Amino acid sequence: MANNGRRRVVITGMGIVSPLGNNLKDFWAAVSSGANGIRTVPWAVEMKLATTIAGTVTNFDAAELMGDRKWARQTDPFVHFAAVSAAEAMKDSGIDTAKVDLDRFGCILGSGIGGLNEIEDGHNILHARGPGRLSPFFIPKLMLNAAAGNIAIKFGLRGPNFSTASACASANHALGAALRTIQYDDADIMLTGGSEASITVLGLGGFCAARAMSTRNHEPEKASRPFDKDRDGFVMGEGGAVLVFEELEHAKRRGAHIYAEVIGYGATDDAFHMTSPAEDGMGASRSMQLALKDARVDVSAVNYINAHGTSTEYNDKTETLAVKRVFGDHARKLMMSSTKSMTGHLLGASGAVELVATAMAIKQDVAPPTRNLDNPDPACDLDYVPNVARQARINVAISNSFGFGGHNATLALGKFNG
Repeated sequence: MANNGRRRVVITGMGIVSPLGNNLKDFWAAVSSGANGIRTVPWAVEMKLATTIAGTVTNFDAAELMGDRKWARQTDPFVHFAAVSAAEAMKDSGIDTAKVDLDRFGCILGSGIGGLNEIEDGHNILHARGPGRLSPFFIPKLMLNAAAGNIAIKFGLRGPNFSTASACASANHALGAALRTIQYDDADIMLTGGSEASITVLGLGGFCAARAMSTRNHEPEKASRPFDKDRDGFVMGEGGAVLVFEELEHAKRRGAHIYAEVIGYGATDDAFHMTSPAEDGMGASRSMQLALKDARVDVSAVNYINAHGTSTEYNDKTETLAVKRVFGDHARKLMMSSTKSMTGHLLGASGAVELVATAMAIKQDVAPPTRNLDNPDPACDLDYVPNVARQARINVAISNSFGFGGHNATLALGKFNG
């Protein structure tokens, strides 16, 4: 898909750590089969939290995967998820750092919260043992930019490097910024995505206090049910994903494998409420419209939407309304699904994980399912690909992320045809 003279950007590598697997192969196999990544959190049960389930990462040892136990001790889990994802994305891309200009290779990552584990640990040490016992790594571990900074150091990336924080839209904003960075000729390659490690006492307890989460603790595998009439709130998740965005001609010169082309980006704000979406869905609608305008494609060209789809009453209804407003009659012809039904809501990392799923959907011509959609809400009456993945041609897809603060961000991808 030509972009009328702008530098074209493609995805040439992807890496992921998620409740559905700690590499791209396992993640896609799980997503495309409608698998479940929601589990009981034993310490939450012991503490008698209202919600005792989450999409947790399992069988993960950052020190072993990165081959550096000292580094792992000096970094927070949200950095671990990002760094391991970045290492896989780099390997997947086939990039040889000795053969590319590292001054034009950057990293932009999103996180909604950052080093929450370190904040909790530091607070406990402060009160139990005094300020003199705080770790010298306390601040470097909790900083939101720690993931991007550590990855730059690991791979010697000297291009643009920063982090975005916009709640659940953080990763999509990072991805959009990376797209613009390459389009504007400030870099040729960007590692971009997001990570989150907030399933902690403060994280889970804080969202319990907000009363926005599912309490279907006895059936964790059925708790995340976007667009379903019986949904009772979202389920938290953790993990990260990093993608390699690369200028097309640069990718071609080195014979890179291409998953999809990044063709559009839109971002808006509701200016309505810190935790609730605007009921008319106008901010979400404009975000999608801007992404499609940027992509220079008609609404009729879109085949699939990876929805924000949180499994909360207001989000699911307003996103459905927003899609209808943008796509008109075509809304009932396209496919739309929420992979949060399988992973839970990874907050600031969700957009990155979901763009990986969207890129694979385009590459494989498979729309992932919305798990647990058994009794659709009458207000949610579109084709959400219930329970079973669908083989179908996907030429253009968009991925939505909407966050607390009214932040909306949409990415558009297109099938790469040379």
